Amino acid sequence: MGSFWHPMADMSAVSGHEFVITAGSGARVTAADGRDYIDATAALWYCNIGHGRTEIGSAVAAQMARIASYSAFGDYATVPTIELADRLAAMAPMADAKVFFTSGGSDSVDTAVKLVRRYWHLRGSPERTHIITRTRSYHGMHLAGTSMAGIPANREGYGALGPEMHIVEWNDPWSLAKEIDEIGAERVAAFFCEPIIGAGGVYAPPEGYLEEARAICRERGVLFVADEVICGFGRTGAMFGSDRWNLDPDVLLTAKGLTSGYLPMGAVFVAGAIAEPFWSAPGFVWRHGYTYSGHASAAAAALANLDILEREGLVDRVADLQLPMRAVFGPLSAHDHVHEVRAGTGLLAAVQMRPEILAEDATLMPRLIRAIRDRGVLTRALADGSLQISPAFVIERQDLQAIADAIDAALDSVGSVRTSRPSVDVDLLPDTTRDEVRRPTSRDAELLANIPPHHSP
Repeated sequence: MGSFWHPMADMSAVSGHEFVITAGSGARVTAADGRDYIDATAALWYCNIGHGRTEIGSAVAAQMARIASYSAFGDYATVPTIELADRLAAMAPMADAKVFFTSGGSDSVDTAVKLVRRYWHLRGSPERTHIITRTRSYHGMHLAGTSMAGIPANREGYGALGPEMHIVEWNDPWSLAKEIDEIGAERVAAFFCEPIIGAGGVYAPPEGYLEEARAICRERGVLFVADEVICGFGRTGAMFGSDRWNLDPDVLLTAKGLTSGYLPMGAVFVAGAIAEPFWSAPGFVWRHGYTYSGHASAAAAALANLDILEREGLVDRVADLQLPMRAVFGPLSAHDHVHEVRAGTGLLAAVQMRPEILAEDATLMPRLIRAIRDRGVLTRALADGSLQISPAFVIERQDLQAIADAIDAALDSVGSVRTSRPSVDVDLLPDTTRDEVRRPTSRDAELLANIPPHHSP
């Protein structure tokens, strides 16, 4: 039995039986068994530019040869940290952005919780401490993020974590308005919102939801925090989900795609109006930060990652792949084990099993994931009993089809029965045009006429 304690794992089953990854290139990885596998999840949502990018290793090595990192507390800084902050601020979907660096997504969430509460304290409203999130939402696994989560299993066994945390329905803007009004807007600090819910099951926002939720917050003076730890840096087909839906957030949280996972790093973007009281008061120190905030080598990795994203047009490529994602994975809804397939918004999809089948057979998801792996594809289960599909942006259309074929065959192997499977030549599907990234065209509808429809929950 080994010593490595895995995150999010049944250690009684995992210890000594690890599936060891030894190498990676593009959208594929190699395991210790010598086989190549399609990485259907980009590791944990993050390897946007694909595996094996030696350009990032070279940039990091060059930075480490100069200085690996240095504390950013007080007035200290390193060159790549300042350069990255300026570059991100110029990209930010809000005015006069300031950038606070963290070590990852959970750090970014906890930083934002402290930030919004401290902001209101500085503005003379210390009673504004309440935070609102949504069902199905995931905001990391630190203390604040765990207490905010709309995934009940993530809070189980810890006792009361946050009496001032509130959860509203993920798809109903008026439940948000009602909750703010019942608490009293003068006591609410912020609403935290993933543009596309990720770990909770890949739920794209209903038409108009995000715009309405943003308007509700603006009308009531509640800060809008866009949690883009998964969505940021291209996953939605725009650089940020906040760009795609014109959200103009007060605070925006990122990590994962910032470095494509090549080194751990996160960043909190703060609109200038929200940063102002922190920046304008002589003698004031916000007593918050991390040992590795602005880590120089991580910043070098992020800069190289952004270079690749921009030079290769990978965010546009995500927009191009939305229709093929819908075309390839939609037919899986014909399986009787499948509750629904969610795909077509960004490079994200989920194949959700029927809850009643999962309730009857607790071994189904582990067996299904193993059967998919045996067919050369790596995926994982999400909180609602879905298979996660979020590959690297460099994935080819035929590899998307290979993922769907592996899931199809694996479902057969665990006893699922399907009716017809319409034939769609993914190479013949047109690209989604840049100005139509939000909805399919009439031509798209014609091409997809034979694909089983997506069913909203």
